[in-house]
Amino acid sequence: MTQHFLLSAKARTLSLKQVFTMGEDMAYNVFKQMRWPETDGEAICPRCGCLDSYNITTRKRFKCKACHHQYSVSSGTIFAARKMSYTDLLAAIVIFVNGAKGVPALRLSRDLDCQYKTAYVLTHKLREAMAREQEGRTLNGEVEVDGGYFGGYVKPQNRKEDRVDRRLKENRSGKRECVVILRERNGKSLPFVCRTEDQSTPFIRERVENGSIIHADEGTGWDELHAHYQVHRVNHSVAYMDEGVCTNQAESYFSRLRRMEVGTHHHIAGPYLHQYAGEAVWREDHRRVDNGRQAAMVGSAAMGSSVSRKWSGYGQRAA
Repeated sequence: MTQHFLLSAKARTLSLKQVFTMGEDMAYNVFKQMRWPETDGEAICPRCGCLDSYNITTRKRFKCKACHHQYSVSSGTIFAARKMSYTDLLAAIVIFVNGAKGVPALRLSRDLDCQYKTAYVLTHKLREAMAREQEGRTLNGEVEVDGGYFGGYVKPQNRKEDRVDRRLKENRSGKRECVVILRERNGKSLPFVCRTEDQSTPFIRERVENGSIIHADEGTGWDELHAHYQVHRVNHSVAYMDEGVCTNQAESYFSRLRRMEVGTHHHIAGPYLHQYAGEAVWREDHRRVDNGRQAAMVGSAAMGSSVSRKWSGYGQRAA
């Protein structure tokens, strides 16, 4: 029997032991490489683009020789105004990518000995950086489409005769929203959030190229797609697959996201559902990538992102 990739040594190329033994200076150099890969870690002024700068080693800052602007390796990035050490930031990235079904902020706060609020904001900043990969993405070929409802919760009544079918629209929580997933067969994925599956057609038309083949289930929300694409349907009350027509890869995504909601985070608030949905897509698309490269991808995305307008200063606003 073939060994699963995640159980093999090829999946483990970076560990927390390596991060904490490399020291602060080496971790700092890793972030320089991720911030300025085009110059092999040599500083570039974010204001004027000058390559010549003074290195203020005591403060880990640089001063541009042209415009005299002072900046650090994290200036202008998601990690701007950071207070954590570079070792802890790198460790946080490794812990985050190692969670196949996500990592709760409470665990991260305990692992790094930081406040829960710090870990919570940091994980959301990493999700924001990961979502950059999906910006402007379009899909083609054979694309599977499916929808699932997440967020919100309706507690069942104590007595059986008082209970209602919570799957029905009138019995759902007002915070419950639909995540629609688009997945190329053996390719990339794309999620978005809407109120119901019926509202998803405009987004699908925008992100799935003409001439693509759509695979969908028997849900009525997909009926409108027949006017725009060649659509193959499978009736899940009869079979999961019918002559190659299925939504198994879309269901695989929902399996991951459902376990993130129920088993890891326990509660996903409506305003942040799209971030968790994007994280699950990133984990699905890179599930066969070793954790060292995953950490490098997330770190590079974070260092290439601008200051978060949503999460920068979140603690002060929420206080």
